[in-house]
Amino acid sequence: MTAALTPLAAADPPALSAANTGFMLLCTALVMLMTPGLAFFYGGMVRVKSVVNMLMMSFVSLGIVTVLWVLYGFSVAFGTDTASLVGWSFDYVGLGGIGLTELWHGSTIPVYVFAVFQLMFAVLTPALISGALADRVKITAWALFVALWVTAVYFPVAHWVWSSGGWLYELGVIDFAGGTAVHINAGAAALGVILVIGKRTGFPHKTARPHNLPLVMLGAGLLWFGWFGFNAGSWLGNDDGVGAVMFVNTQVATAAAMLAWLGYEKLRHGAFTSLGAASGAVAGLVAITPSGGSCSPLGALAIGAIAGVLCAMAVGLKHRFGYDDSLDVVGVHLVGGIAGSLLVGLFATGGVQSDARGLLYGGGPGLLGVQALGVCTVLAYSLLVSALLALVLHRTIGMRVPEADEISGIDRAEHAESAYVLDETDPADEAGAVGGVNGMDAVGGMGGADGGAGGRTVRPAPAPAAGAAPAFPVTPAAPEGETAREKREKVDA
Repeated sequence: MTAALTPLAAADPPALSAANTGFMLLCTALVMLMTPGLAFFYGGMVRVKSVVNMLMMSFVSLGIVTVLWVLYGFSVAFGTDTASLVGWSFDYVGLGGIGLTELWHGSTIPVYVFAVFQLMFAVLTPALISGALADRVKITAWALFVALWVTAVYFPVAHWVWSSGGWLYELGVIDFAGGTAVHINAGAAALGVILVIGKRTGFPHKTARPHNLPLVMLGAGLLWFGWFGFNAGSWLGNDDGVGAVMFVNTQVATAAAMLAWLGYEKLRHGAFTSLGAASGAVAGLVAITPSGGSCSPLGALAIGAIAGVLCAMAVGLKHRFGYDDSLDVVGVHLVGGIAGSLLVGLFATGGVQSDARGLLYGGGPGLLGVQALGVCTVLAYSLLVSALLALVLHRTIGMRVPEADEISGIDRAEHAESAYVLDETDPADEAGAVGGVNGMDAVGGMGGADGGAGGRTVRPAPAPAAGAAPAFPVTPAAPEGETAREKREKVDA
C-alpha cells in the first residue's frame, strides 16, 4: 500500500512467511475493531435520542461493504489495471479463483490475507462519513448511499493510489496507509453530502452537546489501539523494519497532536476538555497515516503538532461558511488528511519506505507537487461524485427523515429503540415496543445530554418510599441554547 518509489530493501523472498501472515491477520483484526470504535466515538458525541442511529450507521457499513468487496470490490480496487483508472480480475470476483497459498504481489502473505486486510479499510471509510450526517438521515438511504459510494468512489480511488498501474501510484504519490484514499476521500464525501441534504433542524442556534463523554473517550482509545494495525500493517510485514518505524511514528504523532489540540484549546478558550483530547488524538492519527512511513520520529512529532492545531482551528469553519458538519468530519479527517499528505513533501527523510526526500531533507519541490496533485484530485473527485449520488437519492427516495422525527428522536423513528432504557416497567413503553424492544425516549436528561431543539424530557422514576434512597437518579434537562463547544467554535470561525 505504498507508492511506486525506489525501495531500499532487497527483493522480497518468494516463500510464504508464517510470521508475516500471522502479523497481518492480527493487524486485520485491529483494523476491524476500529469501526465499532468509531461507532462509540461518534455515538458519545450525539444526543441521547440519536445514539442507536449513529451506531447503526457504522455497523451497516460492516455488512454492506463486506458483501460488495467479495463480489467485485477487491477486483475493481486491486485487479489487473485498466487505463490506470480501475482494476478487474475474474479470479478475484467472489474471491473464487485465488489459490490457498497464492502470494500477494511482492509480499510474503497470501492473497486472501491481503484481501481481508484491505476489506477493513473499505468498511471504515464510508463509516467515517456518517459523523457529518448525524441526527437527520434515513437508515435505508444511508445503506444505499454506502453501496453506491464504495462502488463509484472508494474502489476506484483505492486503485489509483495503491494498486500497481493506478495513475497516482505510478506518479509517485506517497500514501502509506490512507491519507488520500481514506481520510481525504471520506472528508470530501462528507462535505459533498451535507451540502446537498442541508442542516439539522435548529443549527446553528440549537445544537446538542455530547451526551456521553466517557463513551467518546472509549471510542477514541479503541481507534488509537486499532490504528497500530491500520498503519504498521500497511507495509504487509516487518522484515526490513519499516512497519516498526510506522508503529513508533503513529504513537508519537498521536500524542503530539493531542497535546497541541489541548494547548490551543487552553490558550483560546481557557480549558482542557476530554472532547479536545479525543479529537486531537484522532487528528494526529489521521495526519500520520499517509506520512508515517517516510519520516523520522522527530518528523512525526512535528506532523502531529501541526495537525493538532490545524484541525482544532478547522472545526470552527462550519460556522463561518454555514455548512452543518455534525461531528467535524471535515475539520478532522479532511483537514488532517490534507495536512499529513502535504507534509510528506517536507518531512520525508529518504531513509524509511523509499528514497524520496522532502524539502527539509534536501529534496526539491517535486515530491510536494506530486502530493498536492494527489490531494486535489481525490478531494475533487470524491466531493463531486458524492454530492451527485446524494442528490440523486435525495430527489428520489429522500435522504432525510421528516422534521418531526428529527426533533422527537431518530432512534425511535428509524429503529424503534432507545440507547438507554431507564424504566423497564413503564406501560407506555411496553405498548410502543417493536419486536420485544422495551425502550423509552431518554431525551434531555442523562447528564444534560440534549441541549438541542424540541426535545422531550425524561419521565422521572416513581417516587421512593419515605426515607428510602431514589431508585434511579435523574439529572434535570440541560437548558436550551448553544453549548460551550458551539460557542468556542464560533469564536474560532
